[in-house]
Amino acid sequence: MSEADQKLRQIVQHAYEYAPGFRAVMDGAGVHPEEIRGVEDLAQIPITSKDRLVALQQESPPFGGFLAVPADRLTHIFFSPGPLYEPAIEDEASIRAAQNVFVLAGFGTGDVVLNTFSYHLVPAGMLADRVLRHIGATVIPAGVGNAELQLKLMRDLNVTGYLGTPSWLMALLQAAERAGINVREELGLHKVLVSAEPLPPSLRQALVDGYGLKVTNAYGTAELGLLAYDKEGRMEMRLLDSVIIEVADPDTGRPVAPGNVGEVVVTTFNETYPLIRLGTGDLAMYLDPAPGQSHQRDRSIILVGRTGDAVKVRGLFVHPNQVTHALTRFPTVAAVQAVVRRPEHRDEFGLRLALADPAADRTALEAEVREAVKQICRVSVDRVDFVEALPVDAPKIVDERRWE
Repeated sequence: MSEADQKLRQIVQHAYEYAPGFRAVMDGAGVHPEEIRGVEDLAQIPITSKDRLVALQQESPPFGGFLAVPADRLTHIFFSPGPLYEPAIEDEASIRAAQNVFVLAGFGTGDVVLNTFSYHLVPAGMLADRVLRHIGATVIPAGVGNAELQLKLMRDLNVTGYLGTPSWLMALLQAAERAGINVREELGLHKVLVSAEPLPPSLRQALVDGYGLKVTNAYGTAELGLLAYDKEGRMEMRLLDSVIIEVADPDTGRPVAPGNVGEVVVTTFNETYPLIRLGTGDLAMYLDPAPGQSHQRDRSIILVGRTGDAVKVRGLFVHPNQVTHALTRFPTVAAVQAVVRRPEHRDEFGLRLALADPAADRTALEAEVREAVKQICRVSVDRVDFVEALPVDAPKIVDERRWE
């Protein structure tokens, strides 16, 4: 039995015994803790979406029956949009996972770090603060806002590291340029860890090439902590092993095959607030493991968007970001829109392409586009229509199916 299997059995038994909300989930599915012998049995437990967790907290306030320790043991109660209350005792597993990412990002003794994650109601700022202090860094608890003051702090205190969103970092750097500050020469900033929002390739390139920064991108949620990271600028994000991460079909709850899109579903080992098979609402592809890579920490996912934006085509989820990503290497394509129809009771997946160069070889381009989209979306393209233009605000995927 693997360590993950053993820890899973323990947390399921603990949650079933002490968290009545989770016990109701298990009983409703007719599943008993003894049936969950390891990670392969997880799919027997229904996914609990964030929306469902909000509803449970409203039905059984304040924690929806998921608090599994006496309330007087809590050190913090956080609050995130939903609304969701998040009870907490300092979780060593989450702290160790975050510490591993911070060290990989280059943070350590002697660094002075501008922490722009919020300390207000949500756990991000406080978690980052504790980890940074533990690894020997000095923390400036800045939060977001007041770019002029933060730039003064960066100059006066020789800030070497930044934590926060990529958009706020770029706002600070642009404010520095407007103030006549040469970022490379006048600021000591050289390492950053960004999270909480997407990091587009163009923005990462601007940070690396334009300002000489070492950039690490991390993925996580308020309820679950850090889950994955990338420091090479790739689409893939390497998974952490502090929790169990599945990519599952949101409709069936079953894991999807590598290369197919599903929802990121996370199981924690947190005995205070055991979230078992929590659906994050994020969509991802689990990549095929390289030879010898059987452990979760050796594997990667590609995040593609949110569940509400995806369309299921011939049994596979297709997200707008996948279509966009597939076409990024074709400068001839000015705009693209995927169209799903259902003639003869079969899903038809088509593309509308607007060209930047009307004289382009359409036959050759169509063949290359078909192959690129199939590689990323895992769905064959049935037809390609060339159009003069697409509206700027046109949706990336249009579902024209009728189910009469």
